Amino acid sequence: MSFSETTRARAREIIARYPADRSRSALLPLLHLVQSEEGYVSPAGVEFCAEVLGLNKAQVGAVATFYTMYKRKPTGEYLVSVCTNTMCDVLGGQKVYDTLAEHLGVGHEETTADGKITLEHAECLAACDYGPVMTVNYDFFDNVEPQAALDVVEELRAGGRPMPTRGARLCTLKEMAVQLAGFADERDGAVADGGPGEPSLRGLRLAEQHGVSVPGFDPKTPIRSKAEADRAAAEEKAKAEAAKPAPEPAKAVEPAKPEAATGSTAPDVKAPDAKSPQVRTAETRQPDAGTAVPDAPGTKMPVDGPAPAPRDARAAEAAGAAANPPAGDGKPAGDAAGAQERNLKEAESGTGADGGDPADASGTGVRK
Repeated sequence: MSFSETTRARAREIIARYPADRSRSALLPLLHLVQSEEGYVSPAGVEFCAEVLGLNKAQVGAVATFYTMYKRKPTGEYLVSVCTNTMCDVLGGQKVYDTLAEHLGVGHEETTADGKITLEHAECLAACDYGPVMTVNYDFFDNVEPQAALDVVEELRAGGRPMPTRGARLCTLKEMAVQLAGFADERDGAVADGGPGEPSLRGLRLAEQHGVSVPGFDPKTPIRSKAEADRAAAEEKAKAEAAKPAPEPAKAVEPAKPEAATGSTAPDVKAPDAKSPQVRTAETRQPDAGTAVPDAPGTKMPVDGPAPAPRDARAAEAAGAAANPPAGDGKPAGDAAGAQERNLKEAESGTGADGGDPADASGTGVRK
């Protein structure tokens, strides 16, 4: 499918919202964008997102299949989601879903023949205080009952747009995908104010009724802007710094001599932690006259006498290589040529290592 120029222009606008080296972060809104044109994220939509972001299709597909809001097959004009999770289920959510499924003749993630309604289970719609809850293209219908749910879907199939319990009037799934991609809905009545309902305020009402409040909390305290909060924090920090007493001048302390501190005659060296692990390991394995080894507290290390001679690592490596020649094509590594010749002679003579039939030999003879 070839996407419209409007979609391509919007894609460029979405990508421009992110830093140049973070353009991959635009993938989520881009997937909503292609869904707004096709009604689902098709293979062509995956390819389009991969093309504009410089990703491969597997990377895009991995994201598109992870989130349930991206539909991977054609979806109806209206997505009806019924919550059947614990709270809504106890309050009748499953009965609402079963009634709709029987009436529409579809199951989970299936679409009616007229292409109007796609029905789905929803694990949680984050409105437990209004359960059972149903959404149409993610707009809420609260405290819904089976008959009320049937009335909503029938009005949708007749071309109407019933008013949700909260928020603005309904839009199609494609129109909703444009908003999810980050573009404003320009329709009349597309934006509506709505405050919290009584179920959400029940806890507050109980607190007021029983005199429960947070100590020292003033609900009339204005919320400061970020600039005001930063300025107040800077002032508090300046006051705290000014209240600190002036530091006393440091007294000069004469460093203790090594023999006075530990009784050792070894030259003073830096603590091992000040060196890299590689240097410490090398010094421990192969000390020489130029490497002073720090001794344990309470011990002494003589410094007179010849320094220990380092091992000739190259000679040892050469000797080891000579003793272990690389394996050739003629025999496996580690096998002796004499054993191979003996096995071949036994195989040709038809006897095993013990003089018996080679088929009875324990892996040493081979039947010719």
